[in-house]
Amino acid sequence: MTPRIGVIFPQTTLGADRIAVRAYAQAVEELGYTHLRAADHVLGADRAAHPGWTRPYDVDSTFHEPFVLFGHLAAITSLELATAVIILPQRQTALVAKQAAEVDLLTGGRFRLGIGVGWNHVEFEALGQDFDNRGRRYDEQITLLRRYWTERSITHHGEFETVTGAGIAPHPVQRPIPLWFGAGSVPAYRRIGRLGDGWFPQLAPGSAELEAAQRVINRAAVEAGRDPAAIGLEAAVSWTGSADELAEKAQAWRESGATHLAVNTTQPGITTVDQHIDALTRAAAALNLKPSLRYA
Repeated sequence: MTPRIGVIFPQTTLGADRIAVRAYAQAVEELGYTHLRAADHVLGADRAAHPGWTRPYDVDSTFHEPFVLFGHLAAITSLELATAVIILPQRQTALVAKQAAEVDLLTGGRFRLGIGVGWNHVEFEALGQDFDNRGRRYDEQITLLRRYWTERSITHHGEFETVTGAGIAPHPVQRPIPLWFGAGSVPAYRRIGRLGDGWFPQLAPGSAELEAAQRVINRAAVEAGRDPAAIGLEAAVSWTGSADELAEKAQAWRESGATHLAVNTTQPGITTVDQHIDALTRAAAALNLKPSLRYA
């Protein structure tokens, strides 16, 4: 299988310049990449208020809001768009369903909703959600999202969510929208097998850890009556300046069953939109991408 090759939107280095955002996205499509994925953080922690904070993101890290960003990109490109990932338990389920449906409509069905349970307790607190029960809430939210996207009116009385005879309109093009999971634990791998359309591994290609995770996913899929081969895998490959190294990484992921790849140009020394586009241009040549016919 030849993976679809996209890019990881450089949230923390592209900055707040809307012209740079536009130039970046249109260059991505022109170079022949198929999709763009973006990470999600609503808030960043102030290190002065949180002594010992060791995470790479903080209050000064820029993160464009993915759903709003994608509404803009849907108007100026034909790229498939994917979140990788929306922190689902810190958001209202019905609102996520509504926003995702709108992005799916605006892109003509070229949207994947990547979701995860999150790690930033500071965000959960500020958004009024319980950090400790996020895993249990997540499972219930997944079921509800798919119902919102496929049913006119739903009624649900669960542990965390209550809906009485309500629904969203308009519905998305894809019914349901594909759900891709960020995951890094055995319970999360089981969830992918039971419920996921795809996943974003944080493991090395060909590693024993990746193969073990794939076995857990495949086993859970079979137990749930699903075809493991239908579950996609999108890996990240970082551009470090070497075309040969990038090609080798991409080949290793192909051999590990990747259906999608995303080139990450957020690297030391790459801080401007022109530098990102130059890196993506060189990466596109290394990966033998063909320029988009839209720009031919």
